[in-house]
Amino acid sequence: MESEKTYLEGYHIESYDRPSVATDVVVYTIRQDDSDSFRKDPQKKLSILLIERGEHPFKNKWALPGGFVRMDETVPEAAMREVREETGVNPTALVCNGVFSNLNRDPRGRIISNAFTCILKNDEKATAGTDASNAGWFDISFATDNDCCVISFTKDDITFEVKLTKSESTAGMTNYSTVGESPLAFDHAEIILTSFLQLRERAESFGYIFDFLPSEFTLAELQRVQETLTGRVSAAANFRRKASEYVEETGNMSGGAGHRPAMLYRKKVQKDAE
Repeated sequence: MESEKTYLEGYHIESYDRPSVATDVVVYTIRQDDSDSFRKDPQKKLSILLIERGEHPFKNKWALPGGFVRMDETVPEAAMREVREETGVNPTALVCNGVFSNLNRDPRGRIISNAFTCILKNDEKATAGTDASNAGWFDISFATDNDCCVISFTKDDITFEVKLTKSESTAGMTNYSTVGESPLAFDHAEIILTSFLQLRERAESFGYIFDFLPSEFTLAELQRVQETLTGRVSAAANFRRKASEYVEETGNMSGGAGHRPAMLYRKKVQKDAE
């Protein structure tokens, strides 16, 4: 019987098709509008980190930070490296949001992307590097119904939209396709929408929302983050009742000009069911 060693000595991987492996990262933060009015409820905006491509293909189009996986690194390591190199932003924890493998997603050839979501508490300054000619935070909003979604992007005087529609479901998954020519490179509109829908679903049950906040926060701050992600406004009393399962008082009070002191809370450590 042939041994594994003998088998491997006769195995030639170059004899088989090998698609390239890439990674793309959807980096979110929530930014507060600049204001000196000391409003009680300053507006919160969900923002996403994009780069402007400095090389072909899709030169001068906006895209997610990302790139090819090197032979000496894992896919998550490649994702974190690409964000740092292309934007100067230091990503923290990554959450996988899907594998994107449409046959024609990249004009250079058969390239499969492993997509990740990353949440930052603050909008670190973005500085373009490697093959990016520009990098920055775009305020982003989603208008969805049962069949389509329009994603709007705004950064200073740059504004554009992408429309997507549901396409045929495969392997039990709902897919989306871009309508017309996209101002974004590759299939990055589909990656962003997939990431956001996962983010919104988890936020309904208080998932991910603590990642946007400091370790201590007021209930009003927590509520504004959830409302920013879900797009739904809750009555304060109802929100407090639901949040009580997930938070606990710290005994500290908030301060700041123009605001009455409020109790500070922290995320409650969830104990495993016995």
